[in-house]
Amino acid sequence: MTMTRWDTNSPIRYPDPDVLVLDKRFEHIKLGHAGIERIATGFRFTEGPAYFGGGRYLVFTDIPNDALIRWDEVSGAVVTLRNPAGYPDGNTRDRQGRLITCELGSRTLTRTEHDGTITVLASHFEGVQLTGPNDVVVKSDDSIWFSDNGAGIRGNYLGDKARAELPFRVYRLDPATAALTIAVGDMERPNGLCFSPDKSRLYVVDTPGGRRTTRVYDMVDGMPSNGRLFFDDTPGWADGIRCDTEGNVWAAITGGPGYDGVAIFAPDGTLIGRILLPERCANLAFGGRKRNRLFMTASQSVYALYVEAQGCPGG
Repeated sequence: MTMTRWDTNSPIRYPDPDVLVLDKRFEHIKLGHAGIERIATGFRFTEGPAYFGGGRYLVFTDIPNDALIRWDEVSGAVVTLRNPAGYPDGNTRDRQGRLITCELGSRTLTRTEHDGTITVLASHFEGVQLTGPNDVVVKSDDSIWFSDNGAGIRGNYLGDKARAELPFRVYRLDPATAALTIAVGDMERPNGLCFSPDKSRLYVVDTPGGRRTTRVYDMVDGMPSNGRLFFDDTPGWADGIRCDTEGNVWAAITGGPGYDGVAIFAPDGTLIGRILLPERCANLAFGGRKRNRLFMTASQSVYALYVEAQGCPGG
């Protein structure tokens, strides 16, 4: 077996050879003196990173272990916040600093209040139970947007096997009225989602059994329209996505060696860079004191990389 950087404790030579510049627009984003770090490992399937600057910690999930986990940026300590936790998947924080969680097992969207109590934000649409919220983002107007794609009811590993009673969709939740509206209904299995910095675009990943693509929608009168292809990274495909303040889309990618990790796309859809990981990457989030540290949940581990880019607030 060929030894890799992850099999030893040897330092990596700068600049990190696993951070690839594919277009000159990524040159200023890659730091020549920062490397990919494995900050936690020993899990089954990590997802849903969300950074909390007030406490300098990252919250993420280990779905098969039904656990919500916290990693402390200062000490490196890893603690379990909740177990059982409803088979949690995607997470984000709202504009008030509260944790929003997609629960595959309970098939609900929840909010953890500042005192630790849990509020169910969404569980049904027009009286019918959701198939299982998957990923979530909060818009600048406090509205909450989440995909509902049945990932937890397909089997008993990521939730509880059950029959879907609703189509797979993206919903918009008005937290003031609790009104739930269909935002995207033309995808086979909507997954990761994020807004452009000016909120004029919504990006949504589609992960059906066949070809898997990421689409972009124009925001017209507050709702998505004119959906079209943004990128197709075949043989890889995206899961969670996030935007930086320059409008680049950062996508967690699965696809095997040379693809597993993160792919970065310019606003025009051009692939400009890759971050290669030894495991398939499911999701990502920006954090750190300057929102310039990229956290990547990848199968059994969580990785981090400092970059010269800043993530957009709300995701």
